[in-house]
Amino acid sequence: MSAHRVEDALAAAAPVAAIDGASPVVPPPQARAEATTYGILAALSLSHLLNDLIQSLVPAMYPLLKSSFGLDFGQIGLITLTFQLTSSLLQPVVGFYTDKRPSPFSLTVGMTCSLLGIVLLANAWSYGALLVAAGLVGMGSSVFHPESSRMARAASGGRYGLAQSVFQVGGNTGQALGPLLAAFIVVPNGQHSVIWFSLAALAGIGVLAWVGTWYRARLAAAKRIAKAAVDRQGLSHRRIAATIGILIVLIFSKFFYMASFSSYYTFYLIDRFHVSVQTSQLCLFVFLGSVATGTLVGGPVGDRIGRKAVIWGSILGVLPFTLALPYASLPVTVALTIPIGMILASAMPAILVYAQELLPGRVGLVSGLFFGFSFGMGGLGAAVLGEVADQTSIGFVYRLCAFLPAIGLLAAFLPRIRPAR
Repeated sequence: MSAHRVEDALAAAAPVAAIDGASPVVPPPQARAEATTYGILAALSLSHLLNDLIQSLVPAMYPLLKSSFGLDFGQIGLITLTFQLTSSLLQPVVGFYTDKRPSPFSLTVGMTCSLLGIVLLANAWSYGALLVAAGLVGMGSSVFHPESSRMARAASGGRYGLAQSVFQVGGNTGQALGPLLAAFIVVPNGQHSVIWFSLAALAGIGVLAWVGTWYRARLAAAKRIAKAAVDRQGLSHRRIAATIGILIVLIFSKFFYMASFSSYYTFYLIDRFHVSVQTSQLCLFVFLGSVATGTLVGGPVGDRIGRKAVIWGSILGVLPFTLALPYASLPVTVALTIPIGMILASAMPAILVYAQELLPGRVGLVSGLFFGFSFGMGGLGAAVLGEVADQTSIGFVYRLCAFLPAIGLLAAFLPRIRPAR
């Protein structure tokens, strides 16, 4: 039984949300019996929190590693590039494989890789060891995201945007907590204190083992009612490919800009406003907290008013705030990061579900492609912006990146998608 047949069976058993403002399709009684499995969504969100908390430790430690190992901005960017590429290049491969062979317990393997990365990061003795540790954490993410996104869709009960928001907000929350915990645990106690975060990886392994047991049973049930996936959108392969290309360009603008915050926002605050490392980490927490809020809102709003409307507003709507940020005072800078984070982040659940509707039955491949590409753009952005900062200044990086959201104008070329029936 192919994975796309299983996925359509899961979708067939659930109510289908309206897309792009169209009236929702009323499912038959047997479909309405399939409810959203909130317990599984909560478990996936929690495991995503733990996974991304571990990921966020790497950039959160940059100020400490920069002084301990005598690194320049280019070397810091290379650490991020190593982490992002190991995850981004492998994620579509993992997603393609699990579309054909769903692997309920593969997530525990991915979390084990992250555990090994944390242990090595806490005891790294050289720059090369730091790169290996970052690569292991990236490998863990490459396994985690495609299959966990598929499981979230399976538990959605047809509320695909809501499910993706709940799943993704866990990751955003973990990314926000990482710098905060690093500020109060790692910065005062040094590199070796990172070993305490191995407890988060161990907890994630336990949660994902339970989720894997649920998903294995669901796959067995789905085989009895599976049917072939059908492209319901009536779009040519060329139009679908062009649409995926536009979505990828939008992801580029979003995550290239986000890389300026995840890797260099603390340095920007220290350089321009002369704040302490802990204060800069708290300011980063404010931004990442707003990202988590925007992610939670974006999916349900997309279920209600349509994915295209959310994509259009979330990427282009942030432009006035990004243009103002490089010239603002410290309090205004912190205030501006709140709408920037919320508006940018609301796009990701909508983009992912929109792409999944374009390619029904290819949930793993789509999830791996978009999560992987977003990670890759973050890594590439960190490396490029690090070199730009070395050659110019960290302030110039933010003045340059302020124009990236203007690429959101391409959302005008996205086709309207009919409700799935």
